[in-house]
Amino acid sequence: MGESVLRIGLVLPDVLGTYGDSGNATVLRQRLRWRGMPAEVLEIGYGQPVPDSLDAYLLGGGEDEAQALACDYLRAHPGLCRAAARGSVVFGVCAGLQILGTSFVTGDGRRHDGLGLLDATTTPGRRRAVGEVVVDTAGGVGVGPLTGFENHLGITAVGPGSVPLGQVSAGAGNGDGGDGAVTGQVLATYLHGPVLARNPALADLLIGWMTGAPPAALPMPEVDELRRERLRAARGGTRR
Repeated sequence: MGESVLRIGLVLPDVLGTYGDSGNATVLRQRLRWRGMPAEVLEIGYGQPVPDSLDAYLLGGGEDEAQALACDYLRAHPGLCRAAARGSVVFGVCAGLQILGTSFVTGDGRRHDGLGLLDATTTPGRRRAVGEVVVDTAGGVGVGPLTGFENHLGITAVGPGSVPLGQVSAGAGNGDGGDGAVTGQVLATYLHGPVLARNPALADLLIGWMTGAPPAALPMPEVDELRRERLRAARGGTRR
């Protein structure tokens, strides 16, 4: 028998496709292949069944209407939630973070139930957070500083059932000094970029969760230099 293929679900890219977050799936697949581990990306579009048998599920960003539509669909088609219950990796960005939480309020004042995979609630802030972000993960998942950019109005409160991904040293993140949320192998952040392209260590953390062991190193000096440049630029900005 051939080596088993790791399957990555790109969830509703036709609805949650803002800021190129679908690139995160490409990054995971390629970093697995570079290590000799077969991997494929399965795009799960609106109107298609959501399988519960994949190794990882990725959700991207979207505006209020798209976010509410996606959340309603995933509650009605609970394959992702069933997979998370058995230990599949789930990764969300921006709207994905809010959908994975317990509830969120859209700009029209309506409260929506989330999927409840993270203990996090989101309400609209007074001003939009836009710009570069730096997140120190030393108190969270411990993959070093993360860089990305944000564009959101949400203020996210993380409850005791989750922990923040890390603490913000530039930008806004959740709006309370932290960014994102983590529970088990469910992880989410406000960082776009795509964030896994800008932060290979975070991608490799997810790969380690998928495979059950930390992956071998992939030395890439060009990527490391780009990260240093982005960190210098972001830390030279002002906190929003």
